[in-house]
Amino acid sequence: MFLNRLKIFFITTIIMGSILLIYSLYNSYKFKNSPLEKNIQERIQKKYLYLQSLAYTKFGITRKVPLIISDKLPAKFFGIATYSKKTGKIEIYLNKNRFKESLDYMIDDVLPHEYAHAIMFILGDFSDENAGHSKKWQDICIALEGKKCNRFVNNNDIIFDKTNLF
Repeated sequence: MFLNRLKIFFITTIIMGSILLIYSLYNSYKFKNSPLEKNIQERIQKKYLYLQSLAYTKFGITRKVPLIISDKLPAKFFGIATYSKKTGKIEIYLNKNRFKESLDYMIDDVLPHEYAHAIMFILGDFSDENAGHSKKWQDICIALEGKKCNRFVNNNDIIFDKTNLF
């Protein structure tokens, strides 16, 4: 009797574990092979437009900087702002895969961080001070209402964001 119950328990556990594994694999596949969900894209666009308006009101900048969501960035990058010396083109790339970890962090921290770099490029400031994170950059990032205007990602911010239930 006990052995039958134990056997049923283990079989049930194995079946449930298999279902959860398949579900997780499906979600990972779907995320990797689909664009970000519409509501996430809308949140990103809303924040991006807000940053454009702040750039205009606080710095008089009207230049539009393309924002590209890419799954081609190395995992260590949350985002990157690029400047082409040849063409003068400035672009902001956000790592699509990092949105899976922390949507709010990407929108509220990373996007203003990279937009601040783009503004530095527009202003012609290519300072290497603190790897591009000078006091001037930090002031711009704060003016763009970046929550954390630090050089490096604080992984605790992401962990706490994930565990924050409210």
